Amino acid sequence: MSDLLERLRGRGWRMTAQRRVVAEVLDGDHVHLTADEVHARAVTRLPEISRATVYNTLGEMVTLGEVLEVATDGRAKRYDPNAHRPHQHLVCGRCGAIRDVHPGGDPLADLPDTERFGFTISNVEVTYRGICPSCATTA
Repeated sequence: MSDLLERLRGRGWRMTAQRRVVAEVLDGDHVHLTADEVHARAVTRLPEISRATVYNTLGEMVTLGEVLEVATDGRAKRYDPNAHRPHQHLVCGRCGAIRDVHPGGDPLADLPDTERFGFTISNVEVTYRGICPSCATTA
């Protein structure tokens, strides 16, 4: 069973066939699919699943905090199942590929008190940008 399925079941989330398929499609490392990509993969496993069901299921998973919405540069939102593993993202500026990265250090601690302007900071999002190897070889 996938980590995401285990987490959802542990929360007592009612596991319909549609919800199970969406969770299975999102399983894995470096998974950052759009809702349309999730739907396309889900249809191969459960042909009757609707696009609306996929969108609603993804929205519920985000609301539960079990999936992260990742938006980069005006592209379609992507869904990241690694909500419980602290990480940052590395994004290709050409094709939009996203990889999870785990840099050393604490980005929250790296912000000096003089730059916090009195904010109580609860979360840090860092996005590294570059060109992936596939795009670099086609340039």
